[in-house]
Amino acid sequence: MRSESEDYPKKQQHIYSQYNYKLKVLLLIIITNVLTFYIFNGPNLHLTTSNYNATSQKLQLPSSCDQTLLSNEGMSELRKELNSTKLLVQALLIDLARQHDEYLSTKKEARKTSIDDQFSVVSNEEFLLAIGSHKLPLGYSSRSNTEDIYPSVGLGCLKYQEDLEKYMTYEVGGECPVDDVFAQKLMLKGCEPLPRRRCHPKSPVGYVQPTPFPKSLWTTPPDTSIIWDPYTCKSYDCLINRKKSPMFFDCKDCFDLEGRESKRWMADGGLDYAIDLVLKEKPSGSIRIGLDIGGGTGTFAARMRERNVTIITTSMNLDGPFNSFIASRGLVSMHSSISQRLPFFENTLDIVHSMHVLSNWIPDVMLEFLLYDIYRVLRPGGLFWLDHFFCVGSQLNTTYVPMLNGIGFKKLRWNAGMKLDKGVKKNEWYFSALFEKPMT
Repeated sequence: MRSESEDYPKKQQHIYSQYNYKLKVLLLIIITNVLTFYIFNGPNLHLTTSNYNATSQKLQLPSSCDQTLLSNEGMSELRKELNSTKLLVQALLIDLARQHDEYLSTKKEARKTSIDDQFSVVSNEEFLLAIGSHKLPLGYSSRSNTEDIYPSVGLGCLKYQEDLEKYMTYEVGGECPVDDVFAQKLMLKGCEPLPRRRCHPKSPVGYVQPTPFPKSLWTTPPDTSIIWDPYTCKSYDCLINRKKSPMFFDCKDCFDLEGRESKRWMADGGLDYAIDLVLKEKPSGSIRIGLDIGGGTGTFAARMRERNVTIITTSMNLDGPFNSFIASRGLVSMHSSISQRLPFFENTLDIVHSMHVLSNWIPDVMLEFLLYDIYRVLRPGGLFWLDHFFCVGSQLNTTYVPMLNGIGFKKLRWNAGMKLDKGVKKNEWYFSALFEKPMT
């Protein structure tokens, strides 16, 4: 049995054919009347007055009178025809407008149906409840211009239906599966935000109260503060010692608060900007709230917190409990990738910072959208601190400099330097920059 969404293309084609037919009729009527008007009036609009004498004029006068009489009668009939045509055209235009409204309504309904039908073959009821449409209890809302509401899930969820159905398989009211790695892979594929679930996350055994603030800013939390199941390491000591490993790990020394983290953003020189000098770019106290995109374990937010600036840190848990660690320091973490629109209203943040995360691994178009989104959330006069952006030399002046110039930021500082650990021939570069959103 065919669904309404399957029949929609035929309905759409039928409506278009009706449009074409009625428009052709309308054009035919207009052209016919124009020709008729020309036929009746053409000869009389070009009467010649040369090469005649009084005699011939007298002889032709009766014939001319007859022609004038016939022409007047023809004009009278033409006026009647034009009046009736005018009424017909008006009726056709009204009918076309009505059909246009019906077409838009049908298209809107079909779009709604097609979204619901995307998951029509899913047997997991919890899955359908989590992402399907729901009727508003009070009916149509003028605020949203609809009587339905859809939970917010990422577009990528439509592509990975099987994975999403697996994610939504659990006992309602019971304990959620420990599937952090699987869920994060879904997010990184574009299924972000994930749908909500009606289950309880597993709680750590032996959980103790967090370290009081401000001591918490520079204290490694106890191992009992989190669930270690999703990670290779099963303790914070293991994470701290990753810095000694020859293997690659994301932000491998970030968990060592007594190592390089303790010195970050304290000195100024080259690609490294000192927080205090950046803050001096603005009147004292005017930098109050901001965002750190891909902020690792939250050290940038900790430095800012010491200076009475509140920073929200976005981070992914790439084989490490980054978000839990940030929260243990008494800071606000947000488990979010760079793909998602920044969840802040326009012209609200004083500063946005990002170190290493924004680099040439991001597709150019996607990066440009993200930069415009940063511009959007910054208030006039707000600062964008782009920290250690990685690229190759050929990209620096041909891609990223024009891109950043095109966004509309004012450049306050700019430093570039070659990355030499793999040799000069690699032509790898970093650049750091401090931008300001114009006041007007």
